[in-house]
Amino acid sequence: MIVIPAIDLLGGKAVRLHQGRYDMATIYDEDPVGRARRWRGQVPLLHVVDLEGAREGRPVQRDLVREIVRAFEGQVEIGGGVRDEDAFEAYLALGVSRVVLGSAAVKTPAFVRAIAAKHPGVVILAVDAKNGFVAVDGWTESTTITASDLAQSFADSPLAGILYTDVSRDGTRVGPNIEATANLSASCRAPVIASGGIGSLDDLRALRDRGIEACIVGRALYEGTFSLEEAISAALPLQ
Repeated sequence: MIVIPAIDLLGGKAVRLHQGRYDMATIYDEDPVGRARRWRGQVPLLHVVDLEGAREGRPVQRDLVREIVRAFEGQVEIGGGVRDEDAFEAYLALGVSRVVLGSAAVKTPAFVRAIAAKHPGVVILAVDAKNGFVAVDGWTESTTITASDLAQSFADSPLAGILYTDVSRDGTRVGPNIEATANLSASCRAPVIASGGIGSLDDLRALRDRGIEACIVGRALYEGTFSLEEAISAALPLQ
């Protein structure tokens, strides 16, 4: 299983939200570019979220994302506020490898299917669930669409992956929703990336043992619960 460290951007800083709440953001690093540089060479992929962009529906931290891409010197996936082709292509021009689309998948699914077909293996479908139902606009609005239905509606699109987040667990370190993640993985053709609530090495091992191909880790790394090296080791297959 691939471990993907996260840098969530708010006000130019690396933060973590608690259960998706912007009024409960904790600042973990005043220098997200330096953070990306320190992780360079340790992992193949970095997950970056423009939280202000997610809330406003347009990229806000584009200049900072450019610096992070240059500092990391590896593959970077970006999400938050990408609602049209111009925003999508602008990120690719910065050297971003994969683009996460969530709200757009609910509001303009035809656009997401078209852009995925134009750029096979680049689009990551974000399935952010609150009580089983998809949340959009930076998790500020709930829908009546189930996580599984949203994922299945893009079954024929050449996605890079499906990013599944249980919003109620995000930033809590209480453990990911392993059953929901595994069930989604079993029903999808695209690889599922687990996100939200990972707080121990045992959480990583549990996801690994259920066949999850990748996971995103944030708060646990920032708070020193375990190191990135320990996370990578825990995610390795059993010998």
